[in-house]
Amino acid sequence: MSIKESYDIAKRAYEKWGVNVDDALEILKTVPISIHCWQGDDIAGFEIDQHELSGGIDVTGNYPGKATNPEELRSDLEKALSLIPGKHRVNLHAIYAETNGEKVERDKLEPKHFENWVKWAKDNKLGLDFNPTLFSHEKAADGLTLSHPDKEIREFWINHCIASRKVGEYFGRELGSPCLTNIWIPDGYKDVPSDRLTPRKRLKASLDQIFAADVNESHNIDAIESKLFGIGSESYVVGSHEFYLGYALKNNKLCLLDTGHFHPTETVSNKISAMLLYSDKLALHVSRPVRWDSDHVVTLDDELRELALEIVRNGALDQVMIGLDFFDASINRVAAWTIGTRNMIKALLYALLTPNEHLKQLQEDGNFTERLALIEEFKTYPFGAVWDYYCEKMGVPVKETWLDAIKSYEEDVMLIR
Repeated sequence: MSIKESYDIAKRAYEKWGVNVDDALEILKTVPISIHCWQGDDIAGFEIDQHELSGGIDVTGNYPGKATNPEELRSDLEKALSLIPGKHRVNLHAIYAETNGEKVERDKLEPKHFENWVKWAKDNKLGLDFNPTLFSHEKAADGLTLSHPDKEIREFWINHCIASRKVGEYFGRELGSPCLTNIWIPDGYKDVPSDRLTPRKRLKASLDQIFAADVNESHNIDAIESKLFGIGSESYVVGSHEFYLGYALKNNKLCLLDTGHFHPTETVSNKISAMLLYSDKLALHVSRPVRWDSDHVVTLDDELRELALEIVRNGALDQVMIGLDFFDASINRVAAWTIGTRNMIKALLYALLTPNEHLKQLQEDGNFTERLALIEEFKTYPFGAVWDYYCEKMGVPVKETWLDAIKSYEEDVMLIR
């Protein structure tokens, strides 16, 4: 049976429940995923004086073929994008600046240091997002940055974040698509602190100073990202969820939820509807924690599907900015991008093919038996046939055939670096 024939059968099955499959695919085409560049080189970046990875972040594995310069990284991204259906975005960290051999401190970064990225994005019709890098640096060695008691160190990081917002503004202006500039800091303490309030007061004052800098909001969207704990900050993180949620609401900033930054039994999908009652937009970094914030490659698990369902059934595809954040050096890095991004798109398609309005009405009517029965039955509806058709229609490999392209690229390009 051909892909189209399988699709037609699947389409009839879904349409029985009022799901317009063709419309679902048209909607899916419009949803960009922001793909994180740092999967391709294990968060090394291109600074002249590179620092050991810090900030409670760890990348394990030594799979061959890691990108070692900007050209290799962009080549790897292009290969991954060629295997992923749809038009997407690329998310950069400040350490991916290109300074032509000149040492440029992070607080002195300028748009000119990212001109190659912008040219590449234009050539590939991509949007760019951005993050200041507040880790892997001697001024973050003690685990504190924007909340540091040393005013000089705080000022350095404040200036770095302001410079990063200017870079984000440049991206948005040049590419005609607003850049999401997201601030995450590693600040916290390994052991139980004797004062939780003072560091948070300093963080609030630092953020106030960062956001006071004049940046065109039509080109740059500001976001702030929380975390529950990290390596070296097991007992206390200054930028907790409650801190950033309050700051975002009071100051009209986006709250960014990283799916690995919460308690292991806490589900981020459950937060979306609550937060959208009070925020026009929010942002996601989708990861997969395994026991802790370990940033495993995203798989099509229950929480990913539920995350997508919460966005789709609440009509929030235009309100939630979806990005990815995982890094695995134990497998082919281009394959990791491909697997994770395709899974995020699969989850959105699964949600779009769910008879959400009917299921909502069953709940309103108190018909919980039929609601549960249908939710479970739709897990085995012919979703895969629709996905295969979408991939074929979008000109990317169907099913696991994309692995052939990865194997060839690894042999011809990655292993000879």
